[in-house]
Amino acid sequence: MEKVTFGKTNLSVSRLGFGGAPIGYLKTDQERVAKILAFLLDHGVNVIDTAANYPGSEAAIAQAIGNRRSEFVLISKCGTALPDVSATPWSADMISTAVDRSLKNLRTDHLDVMLLHSCDLKTLEKGEAIAALAKARQAGKIRFAGYSGDNEAAAYAAAHPDIAVLQTSISIADQINIHKALPIAQKHNVGVMAKRPIANAAWKHADAQQGLYKNYAQTYHDRLKAMKLNPADLGFAADAWAEIAMRFTLSQSGVHVAIIGTTNPDNAESNLASAKKGPLPADVIAKIEAAFRAADPQGKWAGQT
Repeated sequence: MEKVTFGKTNLSVSRLGFGGAPIGYLKTDQERVAKILAFLLDHGVNVIDTAANYPGSEAAIAQAIGNRRSEFVLISKCGTALPDVSATPWSADMISTAVDRSLKNLRTDHLDVMLLHSCDLKTLEKGEAIAALAKARQAGKIRFAGYSGDNEAAAYAAAHPDIAVLQTSISIADQINIHKALPIAQKHNVGVMAKRPIANAAWKHADAQQGLYKNYAQTYHDRLKAMKLNPADLGFAADAWAEIAMRFTLSQSGVHVAIIGTTNPDNAESNLASAKKGPLPADVIAKIEAAFRAADPQGKWAGQT
């Protein structure tokens, strides 16, 4: 698996990373969690992303690969309400408590990155949440602070001096952050993680998706339908949408890592194979971007937070 320098963190990261939401929300069997994480680590994937509010995800990851902690970049997210924490969401107390909670759940003495989990622009501008992460960094509990979110908030975070990592939506059906946030992230040498890089399999009808992804999937499905594209238009076989989508996301300048959320080892293997094929041809990228603009000429399709 190809590795790149993760912006100003100088961490070396694989082009693909694992997203821990499904194993939490879908209550994935621990044996399956261990199997898929071991497979990914064995094949060079070294970015593991989770969140404090993904039920059981942090603990499952620790149980599965805690003994291989030195092999991967560990990332979590915090700030939202937690069932076992009474602190106010986005307060300094919540951030501090959530960081300590994640360290305990993940059985580690430090997180490589802690991200604020999709708070709005006003919360970021207030400054308390970012300052709390900076304090955790100064205490050695996290190495770098970051933000997970979209649109104006993502653009603001990317320019903030305490933010070293940005996680944002970038896919064939979610392109606003390519123009809104990526240029700012590149200017400030911020490490960028693309979430939902295959747009929740937007080429499939939303009814075929699991419950966790239905809302996102329906929006992406409707967008891709409006774009009036098919793989043949792009010079690919009819069943190549997953490859096209993954390679489109990883083709975007400034994107370092694409996060795949899966509980299926076969899907993980397929995504690895797609990533290894490298960027899409420039003319294919141009066609996909032109179709997005034509379907949304007034730019109303915001990034899905």
